[in-house]
Amino acid sequence: MKNQILFSGILLALCACGNRTGNEQAEGKQFSLDGEYITVAESSPVLQAIQIEPVESAEYQASVTTSGTVHAIPSRYAEIASPFAGRILKSYVHLGQKVAVGAPVFEISSPSFFEAGKVYYQSKQEMDLALKNLNRERDLLANRVGVAKALEEAEVNYELKKKDFEQAQAALAVFQIDPDDPTPGGGPLIIRSPISGEVVIDKILIGQYIREDANALAIVADLAKVWVSAHVMEKDIRFMDNIAHIDINFTAFPDKSYVGTIVHVGDMLEEDTRSTEVFIECDNSDLKLKHLMYATVTFTSEPSKAFRVPRSAVLQDEDGRYLVVSEGDNKFRKALITVAPNDKSDSVVVLTGIQSGESIVTKGAFYFIDAR
Repeated sequence: MKNQILFSGILLALCACGNRTGNEQAEGKQFSLDGEYITVAESSPVLQAIQIEPVESAEYQASVTTSGTVHAIPSRYAEIASPFAGRILKSYVHLGQKVAVGAPVFEISSPSFFEAGKVYYQSKQEMDLALKNLNRERDLLANRVGVAKALEEAEVNYELKKKDFEQAQAALAVFQIDPDDPTPGGGPLIIRSPISGEVVIDKILIGQYIREDANALAIVADLAKVWVSAHVMEKDIRFMDNIAHIDINFTAFPDKSYVGTIVHVGDMLEEDTRSTEVFIECDNSDLKLKHLMYATVTFTSEPSKAFRVPRSAVLQDEDGRYLVVSEGDNKFRKALITVAPNDKSDSVVVLTGIQSGESIVTKGAFYFIDAR
């Protein structure tokens, strides 16, 4: 009862200080301002209502939990389509088959491919003929029976034919056709796998006619390692540079926890969600993790020094969160702080804004909200 009477008396005193009918003089007796410092009058009941305690640093590890999805690593994933229109003649693979780099996947009969081979042969023959003519003109001029103009024309013609041949050769190389093959374009076009992996999608139909802009007919992927794409909120990005451990849990496997390593933190934010993608490489040697599978990702930071203060000590205004720091002799100041991600405890982890040994108002800090 005695405590209730005292508390009621404090509230009445503070309310009286807030009354604008001749109360400005009373308010001045409660608080006085000197720059960033607030001095509480010795006679103010606020001093009896607040509690001041020193803060001490302790080891702290930040923890950020978010959602994620599984993706194949781009360099270990290949969608295989035909570069030319044509009809499928043969398939060399089946679903689940392991293939090596350069292994045949399917073959097609393509008029465009035949034409590319024809252009290659024609340009090669023209280049060879131009080179013979160039060598002849050089010999004639060396034996003083030729003319310099004819040699110059032969040199220009050879360079032009050589460029045509190089372009035709590059066209074959782009489509993984060996330019040294004695019969490029002379038979069906064989489409080969650009990577080693497993055939995870097989849509190859014998006899099907496909266009040059058709979708991939097969997908080869090496899923022994995968990426988990986690969406980290803007306020938590600062912790990504100091991560000690990553736990990944999947809905499909609630009894098993996976670990991972950050390979890239996105350079851009998504405007709608105010988050960025963080890519985590995860071992999948048992091939249990599937493309687009959902995950819960927990990032734990390296241990660092921080302060844990009562939640009631933290105030907030337009400038952000702050604590009321005691400077002694009834003098106080506002200290802006940054805090760790919220947890369910009754305390708040303060990362910056205060130092070890300083004392803060841990009880009754709200009395200073209107002390301006």
